[in-house]
Amino acid sequence: MGSFSIWHWLVVAVVLLLLFGKGRFSEMMGDVAKGIKSFKKGMSEDEEAAASAAAAQRRIDAAAPQPTVLQPQPGDVQGQAAPPAEPAATPAPGADGGQR
Repeated sequence: MGSFSIWHWLVVAVVLLLLFGKGRFSEMMGDVAKGIKSFKKGMSEDEEAAASAAAAQRRIDAAAPQPTVLQPQPGDVQGQAAPPAEPAATPAPGADGGQR
């Protein structure tokens, strides 16, 4: 009673064929195959994109950095030094009259 006989499996197979039919089962298998092919194609495209991005990064890293040169702007003052800052006024020693 615990094991299935060949008759049980035949009944299950007939029920599955009636539910899904011959054409529908083959369509499902075809869809599964298309899905697998699409997945493989997507994976190969991702690898190609990653390889091209890595190559582009290597080209950027290999390029020598160029120095930045600042150009004078209209309104810049040329040849004049800033006036010297005046020292802060500090009281002379003993100017407070000796009171603390």
